[in-house]
Amino acid sequence: MNFLDEERQAWKDSVRRWVDRDVGREYIRKCDMTRTFPFEAYEKAAKLGYHSLLVPEADGGDGGDIWAYALMCEAMACYGVDFAVAICGGIFTAMNLSLHGTEYQKKQFLQPFMRGEIRFPISMSEPNAGSDVANVQTRAVRDGDDYVLNGQKLWCSGAGNRGAVILMLVRTAQTPDKRNGLTVLIVPNDLPGMTIRPLNTLARRSITTTEIFLDNVRVPAVNRLGEEGQGFHIIAGEHLALERIAVAASNVGNAQGAVDDALAYAKQRIQFGKPIYEFQVIRHMLADMQTNTDAARLLMYRAAEVASSGQSYRKEVAMAKLFASENLQTVTRQGMQIMGGHGMLPESDMERYFREGMQSTIGGGTSQIQRTIIAQEMRV
Repeated sequence: MNFLDEERQAWKDSVRRWVDRDVGREYIRKCDMTRTFPFEAYEKAAKLGYHSLLVPEADGGDGGDIWAYALMCEAMACYGVDFAVAICGGIFTAMNLSLHGTEYQKKQFLQPFMRGEIRFPISMSEPNAGSDVANVQTRAVRDGDDYVLNGQKLWCSGAGNRGAVILMLVRTAQTPDKRNGLTVLIVPNDLPGMTIRPLNTLARRSITTTEIFLDNVRVPAVNRLGEEGQGFHIIAGEHLALERIAVAASNVGNAQGAVDDALAYAKQRIQFGKPIYEFQVIRHMLADMQTNTDAARLLMYRAAEVASSGQSYRKEVAMAKLFASENLQTVTRQGMQIMGGHGMLPESDMERYFREGMQSTIGGGTSQIQRTIIAQEMRV
């Protein structure tokens, strides 16, 4: 089945041209090496309307579909998953506001996001709540027109960057089913009582992963997204499914970038009097790398197709995320092997792909969680 018609292919190609022409791999590499958020590229993307892609026309967006978004993520990740996350990650978070936000929230936060003025990191995890997201313990207690927050959040990428507005999952009630006591609050990162500490992680260097400490932080009640107790449904249901398509697409895009770079190196690296591409062992490694990357791409395209048709896509997106993330690890490791010592240098880019690949099977739901979801969805 040919998933990409002429229009979809043209869209994907146009995003890739933008990355090559207006951003460039040197800029992406520099942001990673200096742990600097790509603000310049982020603002350029907003001017082109990329941030508005999924936002419905009624909210001032383009009303694009999941297919267009997946292809954008794939193309954006050609020189690194982290860059794609920096540009595209807030888009699936912004959809929470389109689906559940009030008119005030859309005007206050969604409109500035589409203009590139703010960013939308998502904060779910805590020291004791990772895969078990329902175990969130950060408390939000209603006090008049505010919620007062106390607790600690962990692994929030981008929370400390300028203009970050965090969609934070907090506990507003103790209930027998702990999922029913969770609520989402919209939390600007400059509120008194909030301390955001950057973490020197292996990947997410240009976005910067953080931990957040909340000490009597007052958040206006008008910043509550949806009703109290709807947080688990909003985040663990709708949000994660869309996020995993974005992650799978980005992993596919970066895997293809790793294959392309390894192939180019193999054709120009001379050993024993000829390019190493002429050695069968290298050719077979590259053949496996491309075959598995194509397989990951087809799984991701299938997930996008099922999702865009309005059907349940929980199993399909879990399969795509699982295979694409594990393939990225394999492909980048093989790319490092083909490039040898040169692969160890930041200037080669392969070591960045490799680092980001190591994160790919954890962020957005671990491989173990994806396998659990797939098994739950299997039918005899």
